[in-house]
Amino acid sequence: MQNHLPNRPNAFTLVEALVALTITVVAGSALLLGIESTVQTTNDAVEQTIAQGLASQLMDEILGCRYMEYGCSPYDTVMTAGSAELAPGTRELFDDIDDFNNWSQRPPEDPWGVALGKEDRDGQARHPGFHISQRYLNGWQREVRVSYIDVSNPADAETAGLTTDYRAVEVRVYRNDPRRGRRELAKLRRVIAYVPPL
Repeated sequence: MQNHLPNRPNAFTLVEALVALTITVVAGSALLLGIESTVQTTNDAVEQTIAQGLASQLMDEILGCRYMEYGCSPYDTVMTAGSAELAPGTRELFDDIDDFNNWSQRPPEDPWGVALGKEDRDGQARHPGFHISQRYLNGWQREVRVSYIDVSNPADAETAGLTTDYRAVEVRVYRNDPRRGRRELAKLRRVIAYVPPL
């Protein structure tokens, strides 16, 4: 006796096709989620690297200045740039550390007001094809605080109106992201001491 099975075409049924499609979609979604997470992590690392560079550059500039203005006391309680130093609208005349107190800038520029990412290492303009997009740097902000510190605990600022031989310079870099809000990406703090002349 011979069993005769009906001829079945060599194709997927609708249910088999839907199951295969569902498995593919789930696997693809998991893969895309992993890629998105990796891209976000990489982007965060790039932003933190840029922020550290912006903070270090500004900290080096500040620490290259005098401790105090010529002819002034190292124990002034008012630390700010004078009107003549602020007149150009840039920081090219900032020549002592307290000029930078409560200073903020958005987007980051060099001391002469030139947007960062346009100069080469020799102070000349880069080819326009190598400029950093200003739209990218528009959301970046640098802030500086200078304060006297408590000698008994260098992590704390001294009480307002009191002075010591030590100042803390703190540089912070923020990025204002429309999707994630304002985020602090870098913070540098250095303590410097006043050494009286002999």
